[in-house]
Amino acid sequence: MIKRLLIAIVALVIVAGGIIGYNLFVGKMIAGIFANMKAPPVAVSVTQVVAADWQPGLEAIGTAAAVQGTDLATEAAGIVREIRFAANDRIEKGQALVQIDDRQERADLDSARAALTLAETALTRAKELRQKGVSATSALDEAEAAAIEARATVAKLEATLSTKQLTAPFAGTIGIPQIEIGSYVAAGTVFATLQDRSRMRVDFTLTESEAALVSPGMSVTVTSEVGDVSAEGKITGIEPKIDPNSRLVTLRADVPNEGEKLTPGQFLRVRVALPVEKDVIALPQTVVSSSLYGDSVFVVREEKAEGSDTAELHARQVFIKVGRHFDDKVEIRTGLQSGDQVVNAGQNKLSSGATVTIDNSQSLPGVGGN
Repeated sequence: MIKRLLIAIVALVIVAGGIIGYNLFVGKMIAGIFANMKAPPVAVSVTQVVAADWQPGLEAIGTAAAVQGTDLATEAAGIVREIRFAANDRIEKGQALVQIDDRQERADLDSARAALTLAETALTRAKELRQKGVSATSALDEAEAAAIEARATVAKLEATLSTKQLTAPFAGTIGIPQIEIGSYVAAGTVFATLQDRSRMRVDFTLTESEAALVSPGMSVTVTSEVGDVSAEGKITGIEPKIDPNSRLVTLRADVPNEGEKLTPGQFLRVRVALPVEKDVIALPQTVVSSSLYGDSVFVVREEKAEGSDTAELHARQVFIKVGRHFDDKVEIRTGLQSGDQVVNAGQNKLSSGATVTIDNSQSLPGVGGN
C-alpha cells in the first residue's frame, strides 16, 4: 500500500514538473520573440520651428458706449400731448420728439407780448414828449424801465414755452418710448434714450505696469464675447490717476462702428497692440503638452541606432518654457531653436525615443506642417 502511494506521488511530481518546465520554456521563447520584435513607426504631423515677427499685446475687458449717447428727460412738468417718434427711429438734430401741454404758457406769452407792445408805444411817446420839452426826465426813465421789464417777461415766457417741446440734441437712433400720451410727467422724467452709434468709445482697465506700456494713438482690437463682431480703433485717453480701490488705470479707445454692429453697454474683449518684436519663436498651442513636470513638446530628429549605418526618425520629449499667448500661438522662450521639427498631431501615441514617420496630411485644422 505504501509502495503504491510513493509511486503515485513520484508520478505526480514528474507530471507537475514537466508542465511547469514546459510553461517556463514557452514563456522564455515568447519573451525572446517580443524582445527582438521592432515596434512599427508612428505616423505624426510636424511643424517646423521658425523665428518670426511677434505682435505682443495686452488683454483686457471693456464696455462699449456711444461717443454721443444720453437718456432724454423732460425739462418741465405737464400732460403729454404728442409723442413724435417710434422705437428705433433715426432722429436728426433739432427734431421735435415730445410735446407737453403748453396752452397756459402760450396764453401768458400772448399777454406778455401785448404788454410789451404797449410799453414800447409808451416809450416812443415819452421820447417824443421829452424832445419837445413837455415831459419830465423821470417819465422817460419810467417808460424805458417798463419796456425793459416787458421784454424780459416775454423772453422768460418764451424760454418756459421752449421747455414744453422736447427736441433731439444730436442725431442718432432713439429707443423705446417710456411715456404715454395723456400721462402726467414730472420734470426730469426719462422718456427715451438717444444713441449715436456711428462711432463707439470703449472703456477698459489695465494694471499700473501694463498701462505704463501704453500711449494715446496705439491701435486696439475689440471683439464681442462670441467673437462674431470685431473692430479696430485707437486709444484716445488714459486716466491720469490710479483707482485707489482696484489699483487699476482706466483707458478709453475710439472705435468706428461700421454697420452699427457694436451696441452701447456691450461686453467686449480688448487687445492693445504693442510694438512688433523680431525673431521670436511661436508655435500653435496644440503642440504643447502640460504635466506636473512642466511643459514639453515632441521633437523629431534623425538618429542612428547603435551598430547601424541607417538613420531613423525618432521623437524625443523636450521640456520647454512658454511665454506670452496670442490667438492660437504661444511664445517658446527656451528649449527649441529654428529648424526643429515639432510634432503637432499624434502626440498621444508617442513616448520619448519612439520611431516615427512624418505624414503632414493628418495635421490638425489651422496647424501648418512643413
